Amino acid sequence: MKIAFHTLGCKVNQYESEAMAQMFRSRGHEIVSEKDFADVYVINTCTVTAVADKKSRQYIRRMKKVNPDSLVAVTGCYAQISPEEVSGIDGVDIVTGTNEKHTLIDYVEKRFEESSASSGGDTQPQMLEMHMHAYDELGAFEDMGIVSSRETRTRAYIKIQEGCNRFCSYCVIPYARGPVRSRPLASIVSEAKALLAEGCKELVLTGINTAQYDMEGRNLYGASGSGGGDIFGVEKVIAAINGLEGDFRIRLSSLEPAVVNAEYVKRLFQYDKLCHHLHMSAQSGSDRILKAMNRPYDLDQYYEMVNTLFAFDECYGVSTDIIVGFPGEKESDFEDSMKLVRECGFVKTHIFKYSKRPLTKAAEMKDQVSPQVKNRRSDMLEKAAAKAAEGFFETNLGASAEGRTERVLLEEIVEKPSGRYLTGFTGNYIRVYIEAGQGAELLLDTFADVRLTGIVYDGMSADMV
Repeated sequence: MKIAFHTLGCKVNQYESEAMAQMFRSRGHEIVSEKDFADVYVINTCTVTAVADKKSRQYIRRMKKVNPDSLVAVTGCYAQISPEEVSGIDGVDIVTGTNEKHTLIDYVEKRFEESSASSGGDTQPQMLEMHMHAYDELGAFEDMGIVSSRETRTRAYIKIQEGCNRFCSYCVIPYARGPVRSRPLASIVSEAKALLAEGCKELVLTGINTAQYDMEGRNLYGASGSGGGDIFGVEKVIAAINGLEGDFRIRLSSLEPAVVNAEYVKRLFQYDKLCHHLHMSAQSGSDRILKAMNRPYDLDQYYEMVNTLFAFDECYGVSTDIIVGFPGEKESDFEDSMKLVRECGFVKTHIFKYSKRPLTKAAEMKDQVSPQVKNRRSDMLEKAAAKAAEGFFETNLGASAEGRTERVLLEEIVEKPSGRYLTGFTGNYIRVYIEAGQGAELLLDTFADVRLTGIVYDGMSADMV
């Protein structure tokens, strides 16, 4: 069979699509592009916003048009939350939930064999198949094996945990993914070793709420404390991988401020292979809105974490998520978010317009903000975020002028109006552009020490040291 995947949403979905693709390859099937004519199309969906739902529906219909006789299997968070809605889309053959991705290959092979066997006879159309688990059945970590094959040699995701116990009032993901389950450390390390053996240079630790790894029973904002001097939480994973041999780096996909605090962040500074970049989702710059969102920290605590990073390294890259137009958000609340972005100097700010999600408390709240106001605030925040990133680039430029160098992982060659460039990311998450001379292709998938020289495009220019 020829199998094509389309993946929407987060890094976890990307990882799981790679895992499913590896399962199909291991059984002799061919993975092709989603634009190609395939026997089976697998759509791995997202439901974090209403826009994500819409995109999921669009891609389901689009895949069927490429080959009307194909088998279409839909999985992921949208399928888990709205299975009846997904099953009502014309052309869908199989629907599986978030904890059935490891068995999807069995359903596809069985269905394909049955279809092939009956193709010559006068048969009735086959019925839609649905394979779902209820929320209270999503209690086990789904073992998808050691994922060592991927589209790029440079970077690989490692899924270390599943689920979330936070239940923020705007977020449906805990219902889609279930409670927190942490992957056994030995399995994580085995996957890391396999990826490094293939030549991978960057391992990205990811999960639905990465900070909740091994945090069962702990609450750094509550009475149970930080656990003293023992290694716990995601630090256990970082410590184990940091001790592996090889020239590589570790990146955290996120460190949720609703789970950890500034003291925990300090614990991570000792690991030399951990990138100087953390993604910490603020969601709002207003304490009043944070409380309504069911976020357990306040702005003072968030600023403390950011300042802790900058005190360690003035060029530490911090990225974040901000929601605009949360129910009841006033202009003063929005101004607080603008202030947060300006003062924290984020290298990247992901901006989302609040979207009603099923099962969530915020969907039933009064004072829903109009689409026009959301659009205006989103545009304003985008401009503030771009200026904040430019300020961060200028800080790095000043440090570079004083002799600081950055290490960049060279990933691709791109054509720009001003020339041809090698490009990749520094450890602190700045995209760097280096003029590509003769033999530049030989430098791909390698590290290079560079000195930053200017601000260009969506990042910075640099010269090799």
